[in-house]
Amino acid sequence: MSNANTSASELLHQIQAECSRPWTLMEVCGGQTHALLRHGIDQLLPETITLIHGPGCPVCVTAMDRIDQALALSQDPGVILCTYGDMLRVPGSGGRDLLSLRASGADVRIVYAPLDVVHLARKHPERDVVFFAVGFETTAPATALLAQQALAAGLSNLQLLVAHVRVAPVLDQLLSDAACAVQGVLAAGHVCTVVGDAELKYLVQQHQRPVVITGFTAEELLQGILHCVQQLESGRHQLENAYATAVRSGGNQGAQMLLEQVFEPVDTSWRGLGLIRAGGYQLKPPFDRLAVQPDQGTSAHSDASARDLCPSGLVLQGLLRPSECPSFGTRCTPDAPMGAPMVSSEGACAAYYRYQR
Repeated sequence: MSNANTSASELLHQIQAECSRPWTLMEVCGGQTHALLRHGIDQLLPETITLIHGPGCPVCVTAMDRIDQALALSQDPGVILCTYGDMLRVPGSGGRDLLSLRASGADVRIVYAPLDVVHLARKHPERDVVFFAVGFETTAPATALLAQQALAAGLSNLQLLVAHVRVAPVLDQLLSDAACAVQGVLAAGHVCTVVGDAELKYLVQQHQRPVVITGFTAEELLQGILHCVQQLESGRHQLENAYATAVRSGGNQGAQMLLEQVFEPVDTSWRGLGLIRAGGYQLKPPFDRLAVQPDQGTSAHSDASARDLCPSGLVLQGLLRPSECPSFGTRCTPDAPMGAPMVSSEGACAAYYRYQR
């Protein structure tokens, strides 16, 4: 068994020695995907190990109707639309994005923390300030804190367009698919620092596959892969924490309390993947008075348009490698993206383009 001080080359040697047959592993986090390619781990691993890149990019899976709603709101002269920088270049159903609309005069602002939105709402009482809130459970607590502060301060001009999504439900749905080739899962360590490991324990029991909580350095990723391979080789399926320096079993109780007070799980459309049961969050009373209400009747058309132009759903499910897409690197590049996975700093297509895979 390796320890925290084992070098990357030693871990690669151990993985090679352990593998006696082919194994297919899926890393869930887009940050891990980029790290695997940046360090060349995907090319250094034994040929018997296949890595599948899961739907671990919240920007990439934000539903098309939410993108279109943000685009429409940004064109209202009475609105200041705030969001994270990655969202500005994600195309909507008509190919437009927030960056191009900002260049045309829309008041779209990048924020680095949700509480920046409180300052803007106080500074501009004459306008509606809308925060387009995206991300997994890692960023949702900060949005919850924003909702609490907005309600406490009586900021009637602050609204939230919530597009937060939850990791465990989409994993449950993917692993439930009879066609799913994934034999072991590398779980996103940063999500587990917030929510803990209870949902992952359920996934292990439900789907009889090993799940290893994994970090982001080359050594941490290789540790996770080694632990997963060791379980598979011995016929075990357990939850292991290979990121114990950051992840505790119970997670962050304060962050979980914020989530429970402000949000409730809701069936949510993921771009390219369809409806995920309990796959996202919505504001619960009394915070729901801050919510921008979703448009009606646009989701099905928008997602169909997206599938026709960009096979992002296949990429997000690990059924298509980015480099296998006929538009990859030609019609679709980071400068002219056809879909969200080529835009986001955590998108698999952007990683393959940047690291020339």
